[in-house]
Formats: sequence, C-alpha cells, structure tokens
Amino acid sequence: MSSRKLITAARVVTGPGGRCVEDGAVLTDGDTVVAAGRRSDVEALADERDERIALPGTTVLPGLVDAHVHLVFDAGTDPVGTLEGQDDDALLAVMRERAARLVASGVTTVRDLGDRGRLTLRLREEIESGAVPGPRIVAATTPVTPEGGHCWFLGGEVGSERELRDLVRRNAELGADVIKVMATGGALTRGGPATWQAQFGAGELAVVVEEAHGAGLPVAAHAHGTAGIEAAVTAGVDTLEHCTWMTEDGNDLRDDVLDAIVERGIRVCPTVSPHWRMLPTVFGAERAERLFGQVRTMAERGVRFIAGTDAGVQRAGFDGLRPSLTFFEHIGMPAPRVIDMATTEAADALGAGGRAGLLAPGRPADLIAVGSDPRAGLEALADLRFVMSRGELIPPQRAV
Repeated sequence: MSSRKLITAARVVTGPGGRCVEDGAVLTDGDTVVAAGRRSDVEALADERDERIALPGTTVLPGLVDAHVHLVFDAGTDPVGTLEGQDDDALLAVMRERAARLVASGVTTVRDLGDRGRLTLRLREEIESGAVPGPRIVAATTPVTPEGGHCWFLGGEVGSERELRDLVRRNAELGADVIKVMATGGALTRGGPATWQAQFGAGELAVVVEEAHGAGLPVAAHAHGTAGIEAAVTAGVDTLEHCTWMTEDGNDLRDDVLDAIVERGIRVCPTVSPHWRMLPTVFGAERAERLFGQVRTMAERGVRFIAGTDAGVQRAGFDGLRPSLTFFEHIGMPAPRVIDMATTEAADALGAGGRAGLLAPGRPADLIAVGSDPRAGLEALADLRFVMSRGELIPPQRAV
C-alpha cells in the first residue's frame, strides 16, 4: 500500500499572513509534504494507489506549535508536589500520556522549557522512533537558576560563573535544543525569590547567551519582572517568556526596553492560559485589564509574539493551545496574525522553521483541519476534525 495520502478540503492555509488556497489539497508521502495548493494542481501529482482523504467544508492548516510547555508537570493544583512524589519511570509514563494529549489537540510541535533529569530527551527519542505518539519536541532540559532560585528542584542550580557555563555546556552536549534561564522568580517555587525579582544580572545572563550561542543554541528567558526583562534584553536572549513587566508594587512597561525588544527582534511568548476569560474574576477586573492592556500595547508596538500556554502549571492543561489563541483576537489582533504566532512565527523562533509551521513541498507532514475558516474567527479552531503528525493520522480531540 502506498504511503502517500491526498487530503482535499474547502481551503488550505499554505503560508503566513493568511495565505490560502480555496478548493485546496495536500499530498503527503510518509512524513513529507509533496505538494500543497489548488486541488486540480495537487491531484495531478497523485496516482490511483494514493490514499484519498476528503474533508469537505474544512480548512487545512499547518500543525500548531505550543512554544512553552512543561511535560513533567501535571497541570493540577500542586504540580511541584506531584512531581516530587514520582520517580523517573513513573514520571516518564505520564509524560507519554501528556504528549499524546497534545498531539491529539492539534499541537504537532512543542518547546519544552524545563524538565527533570532530561526526561524530555528520552521521550523525544521514543516519539521519533514511532514507539509512542506525540509532537516534535524542542527541548531545553535542565533550566539554569541560582541556588534556591525559581525551579531549583529541577536540578539546575548554579552558584558561580563556572557552574553556569558548565551547565549550559552539559545541556548542549546531551542534546538540548534551547537553553532556558530563569531571569526572575516565579510563583511555582515556594520560598523562592518573588516573581518580580531579578535572579541574575545582565552580565550573568550574557554569559548564558555567550555559551549557548557558541553551541548554536538560542536562549529562552523566564522573565516576569521589569528588571529581569531589562537584564535579559541587554544580555541578548532570543525569547522572553511571560514578559509581564512586574514590579514590587504593580507593573511597569518600560518604553525604552520595549523599543529594544522590537529593534532586536526578540520574540515574546506571553504564555496565555486557556482559561484566560476567568482572569477578571481571579485577579479582579482592573488588574486583568492592565495585563491585557500590556499585551495589546506590545502587539501595537510591533512585538513578534509566539504562542505558548505554560502547559503543566496550575490550570494549564495539555489541550489548551487552541482556546488560548482566542485571547489575542480579544485584544484586537487579526486572526491570520494569531495563526502565524502558532505556526510559522513559532516554528521560526524555535529553530524548527524547516520542520514545522508551513505546508510546502519538502516540509514535514504535520497538519490539522478544522470545521470552518479560522481566518474569519478563531473560535473555528474549537472544531478540530483531523490531525496528521509525521504523516500518521491521529484521532483528534474534538471538544475543547
């Protein structure tokens, strides 16, 4: 039987900016896209042995990218406590389940930004071998943090410049795709620095960047506080995670720092919860609108966002990327730009531009189909009809 599949649909989103072909088709051969475009053109390349998959009325688009997940956490009320109660074998078993849930939700590539014992590398090998289903994994492995710092329990504490350099080099040597550094504190770590507090100075972060870039790896900086954001930007990191501009007594979105983010092309992953509509109730309407307004301001100023959910932390499950994207439409971003954030932009920022985010000849056969046109409204993403990952069909998770 041929490994080739011809998928036909009402429309195919083939590239950034909402570029779309009506009455479209995609032809795949194993894990590779052979062609994507007008049905008549693509059908001309198929033969009678190819499997036909008709998806009438649907929109086909590239598989989605969640640029910020933590497969070691369970998304429960106490993810750290749950993690600490599991040995590596038990943890790896549930990580497999989470990976399967991600790909069934239409996420065919993830960036995992912090694990324990570099278990994401083991899971990545299993997925790549075909032993278990799951998305392509861009892995940070052990995050860099100071002694007693945010997520110290993941094993990445450093107390000197030499230890900092050694950890970055070790991660790179063992197969990390990106270096994660905790530039500020975080709410997940009991007794650690406050979320707004900087954990490293710009000079220390520059050492991380130097070592990572020397190994050909990008740097992702966890940065909630304004001081930590400024230090990370000064150091030259590649992506800012969260970027909530926190201070001890509120928030301070600094225009000069924001200008530098835009000028240097640093991507920002705001890590939006799939339950973002609850934030006015949880935080209060005024604080929630202030947070929403900061993201709106960054968007209006030209910040290049990438989509991510922080899956694994409290209330952030492994099927939440599609509902999280509606937040950006809510603050006024056009739907095609938001789709780019979760496809082409995210793949490019992750260094996976050749392996994800676009339907074109020679690209991986990662694609999804939804029941209507998401360019007209992102609620369409809730109606997931079809998932293909690495050329294999995955039963889709329909409800979100």
